[in-house]
Amino acid sequence: MSYVRRPLLQLLNRRHVLLTSSVGVQPLRSHSTEFRDSCYDGLYPGHIPTTSIQKALLAFGSGVAALQDPYRHDMVAVLGETTGHLALMNLRDMMKNDPEGHTILTERPRIRLSTLDLDLMSALPDGTLGREYIRFLKDNHVTPDSRADVKFVDNEELAYVMQRYREVHDLLHTLLGMPTNMLGEVAVKWFEAAQTGLPMCTLGAALGPLRLNARRLQKLLTVLGPWALQSGRQARCVLSVFYERRWEQSLEDLRRELNIQPAPVITSTSRKRNT
Repeated sequence: MSYVRRPLLQLLNRRHVLLTSSVGVQPLRSHSTEFRDSCYDGLYPGHIPTTSIQKALLAFGSGVAALQDPYRHDMVAVLGETTGHLALMNLRDMMKNDPEGHTILTERPRIRLSTLDLDLMSALPDGTLGREYIRFLKDNHVTPDSRADVKFVDNEELAYVMQRYREVHDLLHTLLGMPTNMLGEVAVKWFEAAQTGLPMCTLGAALGPLRLNARRLQKLLTVLGPWALQSGRQARCVLSVFYERRWEQSLEDLRRELNIQPAPVITSTSRKRNT
């Protein structure tokens, strides 16, 4: 499929170079107000305008690339931006109708290493959101700064909603108690598909199980999957939570507030101990 990806990547690179050279665009930084205050032409820094045909080509090419390699986060990002307009509108409306979500849309906070007090969060008691989030980042060698900036969403407010979705993804892993292995990622995608309605999440939820071995697939279909779908449907909108003001809250209390049941305990049948 390289014949599909190469022209698409050339399109991305060419349009990005032309845009940045003509208007001096700088990548989005972690400053909480930059998404709103540094706009040009009514959009946002880094925005790459595309036609409907170009979006369709980008969606197809990025979808093929993401299917071949689910860890191509750049292609997953492009797929999400070019297919998620209606879902982003629904998420934006849910946030606007929630007092805490409305505040987020107004203040535009960013979750980046530069906005996190890592020392303070690491010193919080075990079981708090901040402490467990830092533990998740360290244990899995991930960083919120790895989340790509939005480029192809043709609405500044919806672009922020997509950016917020990306930046709370690791917090969802923390809330749901899911690791970053393939089984954990697919379980989170099932939750996100039910919660957000983003086509990218639905596609990942549908095709991700194909990459699981038989034992993990059984765990997903019989235990984790039903739990993730039910939790996603019944939980409060996870984008409407101002996590940055809740680091000291216990995970147990936050899950209860959001109506998220703890992840089911999965017992392994491959190893048996004599008691």
